[in-house]
Amino acid sequence: MSEDHTHVQEFFGARADGWDRKFPEDGPAFATAVAEFGLRPGERVLDAGCGTGRALGALRAAVGPAGTVLGVDLTPQMLAAAQRAGRAAEGVLLLADVARLPLRDGALDAVFAAGLIAHLPDPAANLRELSRVVRPGGRLALFHPIGRAALAARHGRVPTPQDMRAEHNLGPLLSASGWDMTSYADEDHRFLVLAVRRP
Repeated sequence: MSEDHTHVQEFFGARADGWDRKFPEDGPAFATAVAEFGLRPGERVLDAGCGTGRALGALRAAVGPAGTVLGVDLTPQMLAAAQRAGRAAEGVLLLADVARLPLRDGALDAVFAAGLIAHLPDPAANLRELSRVVRPGGRLALFHPIGRAALAARHGRVPTPQDMRAEHNLGPLLSASGWDMTSYADEDHRFLVLAVRRP
């Protein structure tokens, strides 16, 4: 584990119990993002950094009973909150690090990652790990229920040109990690970037 992981676990662990109550209106945004992701019945999808599992129901609905849904998170308290919310019924929950996923090469059709990228200690390497576990032609969705400006304002800041999630930074980062960005949306009500795993 990197030195950042302890901080991430402490930050999210302390907030896990109240996380869903703090953001009660995010559900429809998750469902819309999953719908735009274009998953198909029977596909295998990973929710990377799944937190309390808010996307798992929409992911399960998209891939159907024949599909596979995995939720991976680094914070035990977040996975426990997902369990208490009944979301383990929608997919398999795994305590794991997205920097070293316990999955074989090309095991998945898609990865959905909500709010994850800002917490990656080594974004290029970590995005490469996500590409490793996705088959060529598989897809990646980087999502947040509000856009960069709204998120920065929530924390009393403004977006900067150095923000890794800015399109001019994120596109090359994805490309260097085995992904081709196919769409970029940064609006007040959502941030959604879609990419395809290169052969």
